[in-house]
Amino acid sequence: MQLKMSVTVISAIALLLLSACSSGNQTANTSSPATSPSPAISPSASGGEAMSTSSKSDHSEGAPQGGQVVEVGNYHLQFVPEKEANTAHLDFYLLKGDQHKAVPNAKVTAQVQLPDGSQKSLAMIYDPAEKHYTAKLPNAAPGPYKVVILSDVDGSKVNGRFSFTQ
Repeated sequence: MQLKMSVTVISAIALLLLSACSSGNQTANTSSPATSPSPAISPSASGGEAMSTSSKSDHSEGAPQGGQVVEVGNYHLQFVPEKEANTAHLDFYLLKGDQHKAVPNAKVTAQVQLPDGSQKSLAMIYDPAEKHYTAKLPNAAPGPYKVVILSDVDGSKVNGRFSFTQ
């Protein structure tokens, strides 16, 4: 447990340093997951959100699929984008507790900022066989994408910020 806490603290410090060295318009906010987020994708969006800038994270036992991982309170969020021809397949794992048990009953939406700056909202559907939420982003143009995953778990907001390049 102490190792997990140490990795979390080191990761948080690394994210702060990376965001300080980047363009200066990204922030990490790890406030309580019970607060209400801004649904728009912007550097000033607040709420129970944390941003992950790593493309792979193998340090967590709950991250066997690779991808970007964010810990929000008692929740483990993992985002795995997969490139397809003209589509981006988005997988989102919403896990709870130390055992990282899947949360099948959440309302999950992906707010995606496209490379041209426009935004698209995608409802993510739970796949009980694979134990994760999924959506497809059609007509995915090449370039950087910013994604805010908005999750409502029994009235509690559990949100995370992610990014990927198509």
